[in-house]
Amino acid sequence: MLQACMVVEKAQPADLAELVELEARCFNSDRLSRRQFKHHIGFEHSLLLTARLAGELVGYGLLWLHQGTRLARLYSLAVSQEHQGKGIARQLMAELESQAAQLGWLYMRLEVARRNTAAIALYKKLGYRVFGEYHNYYEDHDDALRMQKCIRKRTEQVTLQVAPWYQQTTEFTCGPASLMMAMASIDPGCMGDQSLELEIWREATTIFMTSGHGGCHPFGLALAAERRGFATEVVVNTAQPLFIDGVRNEQKKQVMTLVHEQFKQECEYRDIPIQCTSLKLEQVEQWLSEGSSVLALISTYRLNGKKAPHWVLITGIDALCLYVNDPDVEEDQEAIDCQQVPIAREDFEKMATFGASKLSALVVVHESF
Repeated sequence: MLQACMVVEKAQPADLAELVELEARCFNSDRLSRRQFKHHIGFEHSLLLTARLAGELVGYGLLWLHQGTRLARLYSLAVSQEHQGKGIARQLMAELESQAAQLGWLYMRLEVARRNTAAIALYKKLGYRVFGEYHNYYEDHDDALRMQKCIRKRTEQVTLQVAPWYQQTTEFTCGPASLMMAMASIDPGCMGDQSLELEIWREATTIFMTSGHGGCHPFGLALAAERRGFATEVVVNTAQPLFIDGVRNEQKKQVMTLVHEQFKQECEYRDIPIQCTSLKLEQVEQWLSEGSSVLALISTYRLNGKKAPHWVLITGIDALCLYVNDPDVEEDQEAIDCQQVPIAREDFEKMATFGASKLSALVVVHESF
């Protein structure tokens, strides 16, 4: 138990030197640098708290508050060795959870070394549950357990679809990467590699996009899955050619319109249903409960400030959130930040439209009938 009153508060620039010193005493590897601490002290998507006893810095906790999602990630937690066993880590965690919840975040996630049994026991006592594992995660090659907790009260448990995660290998293959995860969630034996990723892109590409390489058309993705033995359907809220709003070149528009019509005709020939209607989360929930997989087209603006169309795989839904596997890992992210990511329902509904026309599109993948 604490022998004196501990003060937990947000880190200030004046704490920088002490934080760096504490980090050096607590960790032999995977240390945060002075530059990283300075960044997190002033960054709007970080929450860095210090713990002091009688004015002495004895611990800190750092959260990463993911933009566009309701997921907070424990980036680092440290308590000086001479003050361990006094409840400092527990109090820091409680304050981090409380402040993150007050800011609107719903889930807190962390990684912990498998051999760190004391920390694992603490996290379990605090309500965290293991939901995955990373092999060879740390610099010393130790494995890491992945743990998660809902930090705001709720009445029911979410049912998450068991779906492998695949990271896209190019900036333009989010559609194929998401489709690969979708197919593998139904048939684990069909997960491929970059060869399959590029093969699907060639089959499903729109040829052009607003800039750069063409992205994938929902009809093209549905056809790619159907050719590989799955039943598919598409939900799109317009009968007009897709993705041409931001394209100024008339020749590009003509090519994209032709590709759209070719995909549409082949879907009709292969009896792939196309529903022309707006996105309904109740229908998404029904598909997931039946064991089907759902790809969604979103705008990345709320995630990274870029207005780009992007495919993700929906892996779960409950009264508060949708959960997605995002195949794209930004420079400041790790793979764990992109798996089973909780996004509030109201945020997702805003995110799941693209462009001036508010395009929404889903590709639903079913086990073959």
